[in-house]
Amino acid sequence: MVVAVVLAAGIAEAQFRRFRGTGRMADCVYDTEHRPPRTEFVVARWHFGTNGLIGHCGWSHNFPESEINLNEFIGRTTRVDVDEGSYRLLELSSPEIFEYPFTYISEPGEMEMTEAEVANLREYVDRGGFVLIDDFDHEHMDNLREEMRRVFGDRSFVRLTETNPIFDLAYKVEDLHGMDPYVQGDDPVYYGFDNDQGQIAMVALHNNDLANFWEWYGSPNYPLKPSTDAFRLGTNFLVHAMTH
Repeated sequence: MVVAVVLAAGIAEAQFRRFRGTGRMADCVYDTEHRPPRTEFVVARWHFGTNGLIGHCGWSHNFPESEINLNEFIGRTTRVDVDEGSYRLLELSSPEIFEYPFTYISEPGEMEMTEAEVANLREYVDRGGFVLIDDFDHEHMDNLREEMRRVFGDRSFVRLTETNPIFDLAYKVEDLHGMDPYVQGDDPVYYGFDNDQGQIAMVALHNNDLANFWEWYGSPNYPLKPSTDAFRLGTNFLVHAMTH
């Protein structure tokens, strides 16, 4: 069972205290020089075409501190082979995206993909890749829907509830609203998007920002309990990506 990926999670979580975020948003600097170690899990992040709504920098928010801290949590609480440096920044149009089955997208309200990026995303999803879409609120969901219609005209996002199995893999996350008081905008809504096999290929977290919790956990604005829920969600999505 996939739950076997978790080993002494309670003890490991108690030991997970070393990292803290920088307290700032990542600068909009495009740097693909970092090469991850050859670990079982590497989280990819995509640089994509933008409309300038957030100064063409939304894709870089919380990078790479959020990835480093997520990897630290996964490494301490599961059997997954991962290193703090197990992250990779890629152009969405690059053929290298197919080497990484788990991808994080930030601020899709600023997304304006090129035709090459549309084609790559379509192939990535239908080849079994998983995409976590995070850090956006309000009307930015409308832009995400429009961009996904360019990729899959016959599919759409479906709202997910706590009963969906994706919230009960490595961890059972029973309350999806524990982070509500600490995010901007309306209450968070979780959406799923299926691939051609009917499996969840994308999860979009509208009115939420897991990466903020990952980067700044333990700070006054991001207390430990909701931050722990954010790390648990990230771990569940990882397990889904590696097993579905």
